Amino acid sequence: MESTDKLTDTNAVLAYLYETFPLCFIAEGETKPLKIGLFQDLAERLADDSKVSKTQLRVALRRYTSSWRYLKGVKTGVQRIDLDGQDCGELEQEHIDHAQQTLKEGQEKAKAKRQAQAAKANPKKPAKKAPSSKAAPVKKDRPAKPKKPAAPKVNYVPAKFDELKQKQRVSVKLGQNPVAGVITDIKKEDVHVQLDSGLVVKVRAEHILLS
Repeated sequence: MESTDKLTDTNAVLAYLYETFPLCFIAEGETKPLKIGLFQDLAERLADDSKVSKTQLRVALRRYTSSWRYLKGVKTGVQRIDLDGQDCGELEQEHIDHAQQTLKEGQEKAKAKRQAQAAKANPKKPAKKAPSSKAAPVKKDRPAKPKKPAAPKVNYVPAKFDELKQKQRVSVKLGQNPVAGVITDIKKEDVHVQLDSGLVVKVRAEHILLS
């Protein structure tokens, strides 16, 4: 008898996807870009599975497609794949560019964080100098390096359903940070948005933000 215990941990959901769809979700090594609209296929395939909810599937998919391993696989000449590992179309250049930019920014942030942690763990102590009868030469102050301007903060406002239309650029509330995308379809109260990563999600208007 199938267990009715729901998987609530994202890592556990990913492990379940690796086991259930091994030709699509690759646990180790190089991954392949996923089919646009794969979330809908996944939700339908697991509709009768009590282990995972749509919310947890969406979170797990977002983590999988935003990992460095996945972003490195989004490159020219590579085919997207469906749940069964079948090719289903080449990548668009704008998706490749977005993936590479996201990867570059993530690696730079991680490098800066490592350097900050290393500096905090091993602070340089000034060496003690022996007393000298001669006056030490006065050192000229080096000019301070100009600080890089902070990235402009985007002020988001909640979208109203009657203001939304197809091909409109919007941001979707998924987790802590809004994710940019384009509205592809509007059906009743549901809005279909293709994220810049290529993933298509179906959300209500209250989850959409306008900048």
